[in-house]
Formats: sequence, C-alpha cells, structure tokens
Amino acid sequence: MWGFCRLIVKTFKKYFVNRFFLIFALLFITFTRSTESVPSYQIGVASWYWQMSPGIKKTTANMEIFDDKKLTCAIWDVPFNTLIKVTNLDNAKEIIVRVNDRGPAKRLVEKGRIIDLTKTAFEKIANLDDGLIKVKIEILS
Repeated sequence: MWGFCRLIVKTFKKYFVNRFFLIFALLFITFTRSTESVPSYQIGVASWYWQMSPGIKKTTANMEIFDDKKLTCAIWDVPFNTLIKVTNLDNAKEIIVRVNDRGPAKRLVEKGRIIDLTKTAFEKIANLDDGLIKVKIEILS
C-alpha cells in the first residue's frame, strides 16, 4: 500500500510540476510580448473596409462584433487594443484608432499596405473615394 501511495505522489508531482512550468512559460511569453519588433512608426498605404466589404465577418479577430462606425483598425503584429495614431501624409489629418482586427490581406501587405481602417476612421482623414492613401502610423500604447 505504501508503495502505491508513493507512486501516486511521484506521478502527481511529475504531472503538476511539468504542467506548472508549461503554464508559467506560456503566461510569461504572453505577458512579456512586446512591440519591440514593431517599429514605433511606419509609412505605407492605408485602405478602408466596412460591413459590406467582401469577406468581412460579423466578428473581428479579437471576437468583437465588427462595427464600421467605430474608430478601429486591422493591422498585423501589433497587439489587440493598442492605440495607433494614423496621419494622412497628403493633408496632415490625424486620427487615433484601436487595433481589434488582423489585416490587410498578406498579399496586399507585400505591396505596401500596412493598415485597414474602418470606414468611419478613414472618412475622418480622407475622402472615401480616394480608396488608398499614404499614411504614417505611430504606436501610442
């Protein structure tokens, strides 16, 4: 009986310790992930998207209900809920948006597109008919 109890304790310790370190490592990676690999600012092309755009889902990548009336954006490699200042380089108009989605499509990123703004956010700094604008983005938080 004593041998059986030691076997259970030994198995429990092995299971608990391994799982504890795995969970600790995952939490450490998650909470220490920084934006150091992302420059503090970038210059590139911005576009806009809205609820009627092809392929738009009802929820964003962070599982919020998509609302093109909010001042939000889609960008890669920047943590969700990060605030970004977007400046239209043609007219110097600025807006602050919050990251809640991923995009633009990878094939478009390769062509210089760095951010997708919601329709409302885009309208605040440019005419919707422009479609694409040259912008500077700065990570605020």
